[in-house]
Amino acid sequence: MDSRRQEALLIDPGGRARVWCRGCRRELTDPESRLRGWGEECDPEPRRGSRARFDIDQDAIPGL
Repeated sequence: MDSRRQEALLIDPGGRARVWCRGCRRELTDPESRLRGWGEECDPEPRRGSRARFDIDQDAIPGL
């Protein structure tokens, strides 16, 4: 046997790291929650980002 042989890696290199909520310590699965570190229920800042829809009043284009 070769004494310089590397041991097998125990962590899946293709898997993503597990991220836990800073408040309730549950595992986070939502991409936005994973970035912020807070679960949706524990987040101190209300979320309105991509889920909210904003309708903006616009003037008609002249000539159409």
